[in-house]
Amino acid sequence: MKSTVINIRTDPETKQAIESLYAKFGITVSDAVNIFFRKSLMEGGLPFEMKQPRYNAETEAAMKEADDIANGKISAKPQSVDSFFQKMEK
Repeated sequence: MKSTVINIRTDPETKQAIESLYAKFGITVSDAVNIFFRKSLMEGGLPFEMKQPRYNAETEAAMKEADDIANGKISAKPQSVDSFFQKMEK
């Protein structure tokens, strides 16, 4: 018998998206949380590996540059298609 209530806070967009996703499987968010709990008990911990993504310095620099461009901190540097492919060949 289920009688304990757990409150979870999330933003409205995530709640709506997750409810819609789980509905496609015919389960509720509550069902999904209970599945997660039971799987955690079976595994003796989180049922997935947790780790931070690691990227090389060049990829991290490119991601920071893209983020800065997206946030208007810097302007994108225009380049031609030819110069792009020349750089890619190096």
